Amino acid sequence: MPLEHEQFTLPTGDTEVTAAFAGPADATAAVVVAHGAGAGMDHPFLTGFTDALNDGGVATLRFNFPYREAGRKFPDRPPAAIAAWRAAMEAAAARTAGLPLWACGKSFGGRMASMAVAEGMTAAGLIFLGYPLHPPGKPEKLRDEHLYGLSLPMLFLQGTRDPFALPGELEPVAERIGPNAVVQWIDGGNHSFEVRGNKRAPEVVGADMAKPVLEFTMT
Repeated sequence: MPLEHEQFTLPTGDTEVTAAFAGPADATAAVVVAHGAGAGMDHPFLTGFTDALNDGGVATLRFNFPYREAGRKFPDRPPAAIAAWRAAMEAAAARTAGLPLWACGKSFGGRMASMAVAEGMTAAGLIFLGYPLHPPGKPEKLRDEHLYGLSLPMLFLQGTRDPFALPGELEPVAERIGPNAVVQWIDGGNHSFEVRGNKRAPEVVGADMAKPVLEFTMT
């Protein structure tokens, strides 16, 4: 399946970030993918994930948040992250000719996507690769309020050993959101979806995460 590849500079706010688009000419949908707080758009987990989506007939666009582009460690505040999300979605829409456009993010990137949607950004649905429901060890500090009232499809992919949201913690959130929210647990997975006793390269782990995403976006 021949793929189109494009790496480009994406203006956002008063700066620019790197972005990469890829997809088959006959793509059936597009997924915009944001990185987590500790790694950029070229982390092997994300490239393995988007390569597998491309192989499944879905176009992808990855992008860096401004803090990562500038080499800073501390993530952007929500206004800057949301502005980057809006710019990335607009860039993807311009390259995908009306295809359903999903917003997907690893941890911080997914949370910022949902905040952008809560503030009016249009998306076909949201895909969370490890939603950071609360800081590790602080289940009382929930980051869920903006999710309620959103009616678009949502897929929460979460490892059962993820300290940011353990089994039993996401289900009440999804139930309160409504039937559009689906929680799918990855047995034994941590926040990076690594499974104890099953050593795999991060790009392979990312590719495995593409399978449930493809199923969800095709339904």
